[in-house]
Amino acid sequence: MSLYVLGDPHLSFGVDKPMDIFSGWGNHTERIEKNWRNTVADDDTVILAGDISWGMNLKETLPDFKFIDSLPGKKIVLKGNHDYWWETKTKTERFFAENDISTISILFNNAYRVGDVAVCGTRGWYYDDEKSAAKVLSREAGRLKMSIEAALKTGGEPVVFLHYPPVFDGKECPEMMNVLYEYNIKRCYYGHLHGRRISSHATTGYYNGIEFFLIACDYTQFMPIRVKNG
Repeated sequence: MSLYVLGDPHLSFGVDKPMDIFSGWGNHTERIEKNWRNTVADDDTVILAGDISWGMNLKETLPDFKFIDSLPGKKIVLKGNHDYWWETKTKTERFFAENDISTISILFNNAYRVGDVAVCGTRGWYYDDEKSAAKVLSREAGRLKMSIEAALKTGGEPVVFLHYPPVFDGKECPEMMNVLYEYNIKRCYYGHLHGRRISSHATTGYYNGIEFFLIACDYTQFMPIRVKNG
């Protein structure tokens, strides 16, 4: 029972939003499927760390979630900045049930125990967006705390999954990083960064005692990254 993570699949089976206009994204859904099926077993779990679907509402996401549901393993999804379809957890779970989608769960103010890992996290936000950062980041930091608290109750090691990077180009997002420091988090996985920004600005490896991993699809070559062995 292994745990994997992959960020930013940017699926668009239900809308006209091709990703192959971007360098390195050619046939990306085929590459995701091939790598996933060659890597993930039915008793494994995969976290999808935001930017799941280009659909603007749940109806438009249906082909994308059907695709995800058809892949091996259980899946846990969290919100990204392009997930405009995002609804309440209750409404989304009802949508899944009504459409016979049975392998996907929502990470939102909660946590999931997978082996000895407690999966927790939230979207995060741009910390340099002065117009909205204070309000949004306060809310996101609160959600991260709530998720970590839920993770601690499971007895597993809290491992944090975010969409936005909490440290970027050597500059910390204090609202998010202070939560990681407060709870002594040791591992954090994030997506969102693509293209040239990856090599020049992304924080990977150890930073102030926390190990950071960038898991955006194009960075991992569309390969799910192992968080823990079964």
